[in-house]
Amino acid sequence: MFWSGLYNGLLLAASFVAVPYYGARMLLTGKYRRSFGPKFGRLTTGVVSRMVGTPRIWVHAVSVGEVTAAVPIVTALRSRFPGACIVLSTSTETGQEMARKLATGATVHIYYPLDIPCVVRKVIDRVRPDVFVPIETELWPNFIRLCRARGTRIVIANGRISPRSYRRYRATRFFWQEILATLDEAGVISQTDAERLAALGMPPSRIQVLGNAKYDGLAARVSPELEKEIADRLGIEPGEEVLVAGSTHEGEESVILEVYRRLLEHRPNFKLVLIPRHIERGEAVAELVHRAGFSDAIRMSEIQAGRSRRGERVVVVDVIGELFKIYSLATVVFCGGSIVPKGGQNIIEAAAWGKVVFHGPHMEDFRDERVFLEEAGAGITVRDGEELFTGIRALLEDPDLLQKKGESGRRAVAANRGAAGRYAALIADVLHRM
Repeated sequence: MFWSGLYNGLLLAASFVAVPYYGARMLLTGKYRRSFGPKFGRLTTGVVSRMVGTPRIWVHAVSVGEVTAAVPIVTALRSRFPGACIVLSTSTETGQEMARKLATGATVHIYYPLDIPCVVRKVIDRVRPDVFVPIETELWPNFIRLCRARGTRIVIANGRISPRSYRRYRATRFFWQEILATLDEAGVISQTDAERLAALGMPPSRIQVLGNAKYDGLAARVSPELEKEIADRLGIEPGEEVLVAGSTHEGEESVILEVYRRLLEHRPNFKLVLIPRHIERGEAVAELVHRAGFSDAIRMSEIQAGRSRRGERVVVVDVIGELFKIYSLATVVFCGGSIVPKGGQNIIEAAAWGKVVFHGPHMEDFRDERVFLEEAGAGITVRDGEELFTGIRALLEDPDLLQKKGESGRRAVAANRGAAGRYAALIADVLHRM
């Protein structure tokens, strides 16, 4: 009770800063407007009326990355329990948009409530879950406590603990140990994740290493139709050479633009697609492109508004939901958040399309994916722009090697499918014990 009271006291204190800040962002930019009411527990009558069926399974995926793992798990659960009520929640609006588009096996899609006791209690009473399934170790103390008080089982799926998260959790282990001890089961991606979870206080007997469900979702989404759709939209012709720089952070676009300038000296028809990690940086990135001397650039938002690409060499993607599809067009890929120390981004998305992926040394949050892809020969670490240019040029001059490495990565991703079914089996086992 002491730690619960302390947590809620800190939560209340933080709200005095957070509410004005997010309120201002909502008024000035329109961001968070769609999710504001639902996060405070407002579920429409229509949503509640559609929550029919048994068992009642609530899957939670914070944002886009977690939704990628949640989709195949939801599909596997629907196959096991055709009459189930499967609720899929997200915390972000971008995640919600993706969930509604891809997770068609869910009964309803909702926003995850803020971790305020009265709000959480209200939503749990509406959903009435038999089991709650957080994707990737997303644990909120009040929510967990109130689920347990109601008798709801809790199973972590696709669990992972990055080095940065582990350091934060470890510093407050005295708090998390009590919470982790109440969980029924945890399915995690790797042995390292299992060891970290056990070190934080979860009984090792309740932890199973089941693999990464994202492989299922990504491998299943690859299709010629998807590739053709995005190629037609961007006006990319078959055989055109394209460098796709995905999920870039501030400080990386300038490196990419210099590499691209040098590539043009050898391959004048090369194209560049820049996809900043945060779309609100789209305008700033487009300005950076112009200042670098590339006046023939177009933004994805302009294309969506009806403007056709007519030979522009650089495309800046300033809309959500296009990254995975655009990787299909790449000759080579650079994945961001890795030359600057941001922990990296998901390099498996590009590998699923059979692309060789260059990335920087800062891949702490995707350590296992880095090792996995490097062992397959499709992941290449570079320290700076010079190494990136040299590496890309060498592969472009050896197209057979480029294709061989990319295909090796694609096969490795496809061969690791099946984790979603294992997570569904774990959840089913917990339900059958009730």
